Amino acid sequence: FWLKDHCARCPNELSARIVQPGETSTKMAGVPVAELSDEQKGELLCTYAALILHDDGAEISPAAMTDLIKASGCSVESYWPMLMAKMINSVGMDALIKMGSGAGGGGGGGGGGGG
Repeated sequence: FWLKDHCARCPNELSARIVQPGETSTKMAGVPVAELSDEQKGELLCTYAALILHDDGAEISPAAMTDLIKASGCSVESYWPMLMAKMINSVGMDALIKMGSGAGGGGGGGGGGGG
């Protein structure tokens, strides 16, 4: 179980970093978890829980997120799963994933004129 493994075995490797457009990264993130605020840790855990639930085709609800986070041996403030689930259910998980990946479909380059 990925989330549980990372919470229990590698808490300093679970981290957050924004990957800029055009940049590639083989790491999940670039900031050690010890350097994250409690709010950032809560957001990160809820994000991972939501991604896992989405990947499994399960409903993304506050209860499901809380259960998954607790099963991993981690905890978050009770408002985090509620806020994240509300945002996900109003915007849509697929749309949020596209926003986070930078895959929004920008304008294409203009074609060169042939002669």
